[in-house]
Amino acid sequence: MSKEQFSGFTFRKALPEEAELIWSIMQEAIDKRREEGSQQWQDGYPNLDVVKTDIEKGYGYVSIDPNGQLTGYLALIFDGEPAYEAIADQWLTNRPFSVVHRIAVSQSNYVKGQATWMLEEAQQVSLENGYLSMKVDTNFDNTGMLRVLDKLGYVYCGEVYFRGSARKAFEKKLDE
Repeated sequence: MSKEQFSGFTFRKALPEEAELIWSIMQEAIDKRREEGSQQWQDGYPNLDVVKTDIEKGYGYVSIDPNGQLTGYLALIFDGEPAYEAIADQWLTNRPFSVVHRIAVSQSNYVKGQATWMLEEAQQVSLENGYLSMKVDTNFDNTGMLRVLDKLGYVYCGEVYFRGSARKAFEKKLDE
């Protein structure tokens, strides 16, 4: 993946009127997870209401391709993640952090490397807002996301639990 590949792309806050389109991209990601044999997102979560709440709270961010098409989504959260407190002594830092949840890219308008680019953009937004650390978690069987996190230098910090399932938790210091 190269920065040039995404030079015409935009990363910005999601708009309320984009919720249905975002949800269709999320559904593509849910289907892909299932096709790959992953248990992630196979329990009715996330759903359209989650996307709408993300947008209302200002968490939702989208990627827009050079043709103006919405091609990806993630939630970037600046007010913590209660589930992460369970492994408080295992994180790299205990300073304020941003959290990324619900990364999904269009499968019908797929661009290789987009999840990586979106995470890099989220890191930049985090830095611009004074957050020097980013935390993220994913399912044990989400090999694509595990590769992205490894490529971007995220460090495994332990297991967190969501809806009764263990997830791998990672942190990256953004000021190094």
